[in-house]
Amino acid sequence: MRVFLLSLTGLLVFNSVSAQKTTAEDSVKAVITTLFTAMENADEKLLLSIMADSAILQTIRSGPGDVNTIHTESVVGFARSIGKAQKKDLRELIQFEKLGVDGPLAIAWTPYEFYYKGKFSHCGYNSFQLVRSRGVWKIQYIIDTRSKGECL
Repeated sequence: MRVFLLSLTGLLVFNSVSAQKTTAEDSVKAVITTLFTAMENADEKLLLSIMADSAILQTIRSGPGDVNTIHTESVVGFARSIGKAQKKDLRELIQFEKLGVDGPLAIAWTPYEFYYKGKFSHCGYNSFQLVRSRGVWKIQYIIDTRSKGECL
């Protein structure tokens, strides 16, 4: 009986640890999903609520001769442009391809397709870095690629 009880206790501890990790991953996914909900609803305030104070937004732009440049956009400027859109004009469909969480740090790699007013605009990959502070996940860094070609 004692062996069974210890095994059951070990199983409960293992399940508890697994549940905590799943909860952290689900929380990270929820923050990222909120970003795209804010975009679709043209909700500037919601978008700003999930961004860290020192967040960085960047896009890799491909140029001729395999020369890539990195464009940095201010979070406030991005949020304002989202707020000026009409609801349902901006729609980004993503897949959570890779996700990792280690304490207060999380990463997500998400292929996406972006639609403007219902028409395909571009696709690529997002790379997210999130930080948890005071129990809340915030987006610290996003960098993405953009392509008009084949997607997902």
